[in-house]
Amino acid sequence: MDRGTVGSAHRGRLLVEVRREGSSAVVTPVGELDHHTADLLRESLEECLDQGLSRLVIDCSRLEFCDSTGLNVLLGARLKAEAAGGGVHLAGMLPVVARVFEITGAEAVFTVHETLAEALATE
Repeated sequence: MDRGTVGSAHRGRLLVEVRREGSSAVVTPVGELDHHTADLLRESLEECLDQGLSRLVIDCSRLEFCDSTGLNVLLGARLKAEAAGGGVHLAGMLPVVARVFEITGAEAVFTVHETLAEALATE
């Protein structure tokens, strides 16, 4: 299994770690995803897509907060990934983040997995 580190970026209350695992980009946002930090995640996801990685696995296990701006970043990435023949898989959401997806109905448009291992096993 190819496990190459693609990179990481940090801005304020959010760190975004990116690595390649098989044919997937595993993107791990750490901290708070909101209006002030959303561009950091958007840039990381777009970089993955530009590199031809259209299967994006978002490891949400360390994401402590997500507002509507963050949700819109993920929705936009989903559209671009699907247009490239891939998709966005969400894994390991904490209850506070899962609630945002539940309230907005966004959970219905993403493939959601309990764990990162589960998301990677469905490759």
